[in-house]
Amino acid sequence: MIRRLAILSLAILIFTGETSFAQEESQKAVLITGASTGIGRNMAETLAKEGYFVYAGARKQADIEALSAIENIEGIRLDVTLQDDIDAAVSRVREAGRGLYGLINNAGVSVAGPMIEISEEDLWFQLNVNIFGVYRVTRAFAPLIIESKGRIITIGSISGVLSGFFSGPYAMSKHAMEAYTDALSAEMEKFDVSVSIIEPGNYNSSISRTRVERLIASGETGEGSLYEDEMKEMLQDPIDRSRYKEPDEVSVAALHALSDPKPHLRYMVVPRSEEGWITVWVGLAKLMQMNETQAYKFSREELIEMLDEAIEFAESRNRPPSN
Repeated sequence: MIRRLAILSLAILIFTGETSFAQEESQKAVLITGASTGIGRNMAETLAKEGYFVYAGARKQADIEALSAIENIEGIRLDVTLQDDIDAAVSRVREAGRGLYGLINNAGVSVAGPMIEISEEDLWFQLNVNIFGVYRVTRAFAPLIIESKGRIITIGSISGVLSGFFSGPYAMSKHAMEAYTDALSAEMEKFDVSVSIIEPGNYNSSISRTRVERLIASGETGEGSLYEDEMKEMLQDPIDRSRYKEPDEVSVAALHALSDPKPHLRYMVVPRSEEGWITVWVGLAKLMQMNETQAYKFSREELIEMLDEAIEFAESRNRPPSN
C-alpha cells in the first residue's frame, strides 16, 4: 500500500486526466536490463502497472518465464556481456513493431576487495558488466531510441561519488557512469533524446549476498591476504540488505525520468537523510581538495558565489518548461 501511494502521489504531478502519459497516444515500450530481481524487477513491475510495455532482460530461463507471466511485461534473454544476446534483443524489439521509447541500463554486479590484491579477472568481471555492458546495450539500442526521441536512463549509485575500504572496484564502475552520462547527455541532445542517471543509496537487494557467494565459489578464504582479518569478516558476515527498504523510490524516479517533459540529468534517491548528507558532503569536499592544490586558488567568498550560481543552475534545469 505504501508503495502504491508513493507512486500515485508522483503520478498526480506528472500525469493528467485518467490516462497516463505512457498511454496518451500509444503504449510506450521500455527495455530494462537486469530485471529478474531487486531494483530491476521493481522498476519492471512499476512501469508495467503504469501502462508501459516492458521488455525485461534476464539471463535465466526461469526468470524470463516469470517476468513474461506479468501483464505488460515480456521477458527477454539478455546478458549484457554477450553481444549475440544484445543483437538478438534488438531484433526482437524491432520485429515487435512497438518501437522503443525508453532504455534503462540496470544490470550490474558488485566485486569487493583490496585494490592491491584483486585479480585482473575479478576486476574485468566488474567493469565488463557495469561499464562495458552499459556501453554495449546503449550503442545497440541507440538507433531505436533516436527514432522515438526517447529516454536513456542508467542506474548508477551514490558510490559514483563515494568510495572506500574494499569498495574500489564497484565505485570505479559507478564513477565511470557519471562521466558516461554527462558525455552521452551532451551528445544525444542533438537528437532530442533525454539522458538521466539514477543514483540509489542502500535499498534491499541481493547484491551483497551474491558478491560473497561468488568469492566463496572462487575459493577465496582470505588466507594469506594483507587484509586477512577484514577479508574473513566480509566472507563470514556479509551485509544483510534485507533490512533495508524496498527500492520503490528508485522506480518512482525512473517513472519521472521517462515521462516528465523535462527530466533531471541526475536523481539521487536515498532511503535515509544521512546517506544524502554524506554523499553531498564528500562531493563538496573533493572539490575543496582540488581547490586547495591549484595555483589559482579561489577564496571562500568566491567559492560561495560559485555555489550560489551552481544552485541556481541546478534549479533552472529542474524547473518545468514555461507555457
